[in-house]
Amino acid sequence: MSGFGSPDRSGWSAAPLPDMAVEQVGIPLPEEVRALLEAPNYVHLSTLRRDGTPRNWVVWAGLEGDHVLICSTDLSWKSKDMRRDPRVGLSVVDLEDPYRMASLQGRVVEVRPDEGCRYMDPISFKYTNRPFPSRGADRVCFLIAIETAQQTTLGFVHDPG
Repeated sequence: MSGFGSPDRSGWSAAPLPDMAVEQVGIPLPEEVRALLEAPNYVHLSTLRRDGTPRNWVVWAGLEGDHVLICSTDLSWKSKDMRRDPRVGLSVVDLEDPYRMASLQGRVVEVRPDEGCRYMDPISFKYTNRPFPSRGADRVCFLIAIETAQQTTLGFVHDPG
């Protein structure tokens, strides 16, 4: 695993990711999963704390080919977690049919500076039809290669009464 130091107690490196590409890996996204990620559906991102326990976030996501883009401030815990340990879990639920969902596992393969929101603005337009309001030198974009992805639709009708 290039770019990482010795395993810690959890078996994974605590060395931070460099700012540029580590390696390009991953699977092609299944079309059903791609459709969920292309729509303005909220994505749940799971990162790993230093002790190996998960930390969960609701985020916006974009796509670049078969890679998922997650943008943030480099000062956030999610950014710190992903720089330290590139393994992530993602889930996405269809806003129109909450029983249509996908789960994905992957790893960060690149961290890009995004001071001018080159990557974040298209994602923001997808969700809000406006440019992202927060800009600055702390903005970064994580490129995530997907290793496993599965879409599921349950046979329920959403009718909470």
